[in-house]
Amino acid sequence: MGEASPMLIPIFNRGLHIEARPDRLSSDGGSVLLREMLEQSGIIDWLTAQLADCRAQDHIDYPLAELLRTVLVLYGQGWRDQDDADALRLDPALRLAISEATGTTALADGHHLPSQPTLSRLLEMLSQPANRRLLQQAVAEMASRRVRAMRRGHRLRQVTLDIDGLPIEVHGNQPKSAYNGHYHQQMYHPIVASIAETGDMLDARLRAGNAHTAEGALDFVLDLVSRVETTLCQVALVRMDAGFPGEALLAGLEANRTPYVARIKNNKVLDRLAAPHLARPVGRPPAEPRIWFHEKSYAAGVWTRERRVVLVVLERPGELLLDHFWLLTNIETTTLSGEALLALYRERGKAEGHMGELMDVLAPALSASSRARWPHTSDAFARNEALLLLHLLAYEVLHSGRCVMEKITRTGWSLRRFRERVLKVGARVVLHARRATLVIAETAAPYWRQFCRGLKGLAWNTA
Repeated sequence: MGEASPMLIPIFNRGLHIEARPDRLSSDGGSVLLREMLEQSGIIDWLTAQLADCRAQDHIDYPLAELLRTVLVLYGQGWRDQDDADALRLDPALRLAISEATGTTALADGHHLPSQPTLSRLLEMLSQPANRRLLQQAVAEMASRRVRAMRRGHRLRQVTLDIDGLPIEVHGNQPKSAYNGHYHQQMYHPIVASIAETGDMLDARLRAGNAHTAEGALDFVLDLVSRVETTLCQVALVRMDAGFPGEALLAGLEANRTPYVARIKNNKVLDRLAAPHLARPVGRPPAEPRIWFHEKSYAAGVWTRERRVVLVVLERPGELLLDHFWLLTNIETTTLSGEALLALYRERGKAEGHMGELMDVLAPALSASSRARWPHTSDAFARNEALLLLHLLAYEVLHSGRCVMEKITRTGWSLRRFRERVLKVGARVVLHARRATLVIAETAAPYWRQFCRGLKGLAWNTA
């Protein structure tokens, strides 16, 4: 047979021919690294042992573990849509990464990625209340397993839980999406918990687009604190922005003996308390802007008692008037001074950066469909919450890999850099006898050696 005709001969180089051949090539060689992390962490086994699988077991083609791996690996590799599974169903690296089969069996005829309808049915199953609750727990469980693995099985002494709203813009007729005047967009407004210091996402609850910042916060926070103090840390401290402090949440945290720090909005009463401290000191200001702290006790109109507030007064370069804001906490002054309280609160910026990475790299796209797809279907809002939680779990898998690279290289890694340098790697699968060999691009080899060395050094304990 003659040579195949090229599909393209570029005009800039007539000596370059572009052809399509039936070689086992993949642009997602790093998917096997994601599978290895999933396998070592044991999170898939943890999920499948507890999820309610309502499928007729004698009529299924894909075990639940394969379906979960498919979703998490595709999201991790940057494939956002369920339709992508159809386009990639014969990709050799993805088939090896997802299949339960070993050796070369994963590449045999009939072994391919699940189709889009199969993944849609998985989402329906996961959106059932009990399964959705388990997904919520799985995100923090994955974070806990990574932290303990990197600390030789030990929990952290203390973590700070950052509680915030996360605007997710939507396009379509998603149930409970609404126009939010603060963000000026049609959106959902989920509440999200993360840890700024470690970069982990821990949990989320989907809420209507016009939900108040603090809606549902009390149950969400107390449940999360209880779980993380069992598996992740000894003490959990809660950090919030000015939209959260309300009597119910503050009283609930205090009854639970959970320390918190929050910013509170200025009002006329607080302005009167601040007024005596807003006069600029006499004399020329120093080159470095100054900060002053003033301790006060304050009770808002709806509060049942006075609480500790700290007035923070700041000089702004080039501005005549002093700036100020208020911090609220139940931590005693002897334990945390005003200066230390401000330093703690300013760590929120890291949490916002990690949420930005979630939206940039994982880019959760929530479904616009409100039609029932199969009998006993969940509602579309529940499906979208399950979809959001799967993205958070995929973030945790990617973040775990990023932490491995940071530890072994002793340099910072963004989530995007980890994906582009380590995961999105060209590869060819070579079959010989009963063995499949994944041949990766030589440019990626140094990163893979570092990653494998770092992964081997983790002390996973899945018991």
